[in-house]
Amino acid sequence: MSNVVFIGLGNMGGPMANNLLKHGCAVCGYDLLPSAVKKHVDAGGTTTDSLEKAVIGADVIISMLPAGKHVETLYLGENGLLKQLSSGQLVIDCSTIEPETAKKVAQQADVKKIAFVDAPVSGGTVGAINATLTFMVGGSVDAVAKATHWLNIMGATILHAGETGAGQLAKVCNNMLLAVLMTGTSEALKLGIDNGLDPSVLSTIMQQSSGSNWVLDKYNPVPGVMENVPASHDYQGGFMVELMAKDLGLAMSTAAKSQTTVPMGALAESLYRLHKQKSGGQRDFSSIYMLYS
Repeated sequence: MSNVVFIGLGNMGGPMANNLLKHGCAVCGYDLLPSAVKKHVDAGGTTTDSLEKAVIGADVIISMLPAGKHVETLYLGENGLLKQLSSGQLVIDCSTIEPETAKKVAQQADVKKIAFVDAPVSGGTVGAINATLTFMVGGSVDAVAKATHWLNIMGATILHAGETGAGQLAKVCNNMLLAVLMTGTSEALKLGIDNGLDPSVLSTIMQQSSGSNWVLDKYNPVPGVMENVPASHDYQGGFMVELMAKDLGLAMSTAAKSQTTVPMGALAESLYRLHKQKSGGQRDFSSIYMLYS
């Protein structure tokens, strides 16, 4: 039986760990929220009070954390896990963080001959639950080959973007576009609704027309149009506004470093910052629709 340590059991990490359990892996889960740990244990997982001990001898350590500072502290801090890991072990970080942070952790892992890949995901909580996630992976060919077995259990598509940090760069670009699509789609739907169109009918028309996009197909932001999306459940679950605002901040920082002009991304970032201030940031990112209401 494979031994996995999974760190970060939130809206995304919890279901990903569950899929590893369903595949017959022994998964030791860790999270700062007791409720998240309880769900994991109820699903058949185990937990620990000492990550430093838990990672010794594990086949793979997988992390899904909110920000780069958490990843850096986890692996490189005073009691960082890299100090406990041995040559030949594998680390997969699925967090969305700064490419520089991923590279920094990878460099230290390489010193100890520990395989490290950055593998941020796309597909939302539905993808995490159904194991249909897309992984955008950065790392050496050998490290990615080693990680592929585990990523296949949790997702449906694995795309090797390049060397360490490339997965994060791809994710930054993807989420910036997703934010632009969500804000634009919300705006178009609200325009139709305010002028008497049924949002379900309008959504179907746009799906069959040149305005078709992933938001209309998979993640409609108008309550009641799609049954199994956050919009129809008071925007609970899913990918939180505060996380989208964070990712857009990463996109703006990346654009500034490369001197890339991103006016649509900058506008989306401004809208999500405003929405976070108004809503508190805990609802799903599709709740940007509320900003137009």
